[in-house]
Amino acid sequence: MTTKKTNIILFSGDYDKAMAAYIIANGAAAFDHEVTIFHTFWGLNALRKGEHVATKKGFIEKMFGKMMPRGADKMGLSKMNFAGFGPKMIKDIIKKHNALPLPQLIEMAQEQDINLVACTMTMDLLGLQTEELLENIQYAGVAAYIGEAEEGQVNLFI
Repeated sequence: MTTKKTNIILFSGDYDKAMAAYIIANGAAAFDHEVTIFHTFWGLNALRKGEHVATKKGFIEKMFGKMMPRGADKMGLSKMNFAGFGPKMIKDIIKKHNALPLPQLIEMAQEQDINLVACTMTMDLLGLQTEELLENIQYAGVAAYIGEAEEGQVNLFI
């Protein structure tokens, strides 16, 4: 039997889009797909730790770090963000319907051995360091993603 592969590029830094990516990834893993989520640009924020991590950075890298949300739970919505009130509303709705919020979807993905990959080129551009990202993730460039995508039956860009 051939292994089915699902590959997702998570480019968006929006809570709702990241949540959709992780729902699809966890669903595919439940159907015995080998799943990779390649986090690039603003999608890397889903992999950031929630707390501040002291690192040595230049001025521009420090500014990027301050402007970007620190962790999945701090990401804004793609629509109806309402200066931060929108995410609070959607999280209340998620809780009311007993759905999993994004941080728990990420934990579930790790439990299901979904390959969470941080784009190293984007990390360099934005000044993110490995210490600032979650444990047990992988680091790779676009060539690694292309290698996975060539073998994938499902390839998504979110």
